[in-house]
Amino acid sequence: MRPGRQLAVLGAIFVVLYLLVFFSGGASGGWKDRLEPRLGLDLVGGTRLTLEATNTLDGRAPTAENLERARQIIESRVNAYGVAEAEVVTEGDRNIVVSLPGENRELNEVGSAAELRFRKVLQIADGSGAIPSPAPSESPSATPSGSTSPGVTPSGTASPTPDAAASASPEAGGQGGGAPTPSATPTPTPAPTADEEVPQSIEEQRRAVEQKVGAEAWAAASGLQAPADLSADPTLADKLKPFAELDGREVAVLPAQLQFNVPTISCVQLDDRPPASISDPEQQVVACEGGYAKNLLDVAKVLGTDVSDANAVRDQTSQWVVSLNFTGSGQDKWTALTREAFNNEGQACDASALGDEGKCRVAVVLDNEIISSPQIQGVLTGNSQITGNFSNAEASELAGYLSYGALPVTFEAQEQQNVTATLGASHLRAGLLAAGIGMLLVIIYSFFYYRLLGSVIFLSLILSALLLFGALVVLGRQIGFTLTLAGIAGIIVSLGVAADSFVIYFERLKDEIREGRSPRSAVPRAWIRARRTIISANAITIMSALVLYIVSVGTVKGFAFALGLATVLDLLVVFLFRHPIMTMFARTKAFLSPRVSGLGRALPARSEQAAPSRNPRAKEA
Repeated sequence: MRPGRQLAVLGAIFVVLYLLVFFSGGASGGWKDRLEPRLGLDLVGGTRLTLEATNTLDGRAPTAENLERARQIIESRVNAYGVAEAEVVTEGDRNIVVSLPGENRELNEVGSAAELRFRKVLQIADGSGAIPSPAPSESPSATPSGSTSPGVTPSGTASPTPDAAASASPEAGGQGGGAPTPSATPTPTPAPTADEEVPQSIEEQRRAVEQKVGAEAWAAASGLQAPADLSADPTLADKLKPFAELDGREVAVLPAQLQFNVPTISCVQLDDRPPASISDPEQQVVACEGGYAKNLLDVAKVLGTDVSDANAVRDQTSQWVVSLNFTGSGQDKWTALTREAFNNEGQACDASALGDEGKCRVAVVLDNEIISSPQIQGVLTGNSQITGNFSNAEASELAGYLSYGALPVTFEAQEQQNVTATLGASHLRAGLLAAGIGMLLVIIYSFFYYRLLGSVIFLSLILSALLLFGALVVLGRQIGFTLTLAGIAGIIVSLGVAADSFVIYFERLKDEIREGRSPRSAVPRAWIRARRTIISANAITIMSALVLYIVSVGTVKGFAFALGLATVLDLLVVFLFRHPIMTMFARTKAFLSPRVSGLGRALPARSEQAAPSRNPRAKEA
């Protein structure tokens, strides 16, 4: 063999790996910063978020099955980029606690329901909530010209090509730059609490709101058939003013037509509604876009369950988009919806809701948020793309939410805080010191027992460690692998497997020499016989790690991943370094010396066997 080739391949792997370490995407800061792997919650601390679960607006606690299902989906979301070592646990009968390594992590979105709805935009009205002055001004309601105010104009259009592009503003669809958050203002309505055995129904909460605004305001609002023009009737503004004092939870229990027609109900209040406020696909709903444009939306005719898969991809302009693949029945629904919107069947879309080309728009609604509302320019028989000036992370996050499915439980984020490492720095140093002492003892024993061959063990372990370290840094950036104490344990266990492969090879080499072969010829023959055992032993370890990774959760996954990765890299070093370096050592004089080579009594035994054959007459004498 030509050992130089294997060593050259190993050198090339090192060069490529450390080029990725220092210059790949995500590498920033100084040289020291670029050499830091991602560390887990138990080593560096992180962020913890408590999510409180409710099933509907009536505040009932979720079932245990739904809570566990939600926990699994949330865990999949936070681990969407790989082995992130997130801790997702249930607490009580309605809380889920999420802990993720790294400080200042934004976790509020992991508890979003991710209920996707495609709804036709029926009408648009002003959602600023401001009472206009008596001066003439253009009404936001439908006009014969079909024109809309600049704030209501959709930010993008849907292409008639098989991929329907749906544009959104950088603020993710007009919710003022973020998803709606639960109101922190105490509500005078007897809101449901966990201590109540029988939570209030929607009807009871609605009656409480009616009492709060007063009979006159309620009667005036109930009599509206379209968005009220307060500039034409100043007295109506005074009657409807109490609705401006409602908070998001109180507005959520009002009928959709009342939410839309009452101009003193603003987008600020609508955006403040709790999760699941507009989740019913059989009801018309109201949602805001741009922070001031109230959209009256039709019933949902295409749901998230009609989407078979979602992926973050680049479009023709190299922008990140979310590509949606529909199921068979879902594709039929999507085609029917775009046909209905393109033809404005039954003139369902008001003139205020039509796009620039006079076509209906279809709003892509995720939970309470309009992601985009493109104008449909053709009957679409293919898949769809959701665009919105997404970054790679944002598009991947949204695709992950849609791929893993909607949560069976709605959540409200309660408390997010930074947590310190569960292991002190002194404990970590003590553990690493103990591991270093153990490695040193292994190396000392290797040199004592195998001598020259001990240098092969030493160099192999150093190369394996460098490969593993570089891989941890790169994988931390690319797939989110996070090293925890359990992962370190997996790496240490893999060293035992590596040591076994040394013993198998070197002892097989001694056996070949004892059988009468020269050291140089014994090296390749011992390799041929030993490598089967080495491959089998490592393959069993890798399969065990794979099974453990599939069936386990939490930190055990990190242990299995680190064990499998270290074992694979050890095999790489065995084939590209250990065998070729042994071939080179076999050509040296030191390898033939029992005191230097480490072959011990194998060489003298061979010499004693060979001596009689050189002088057979002396034996006869």
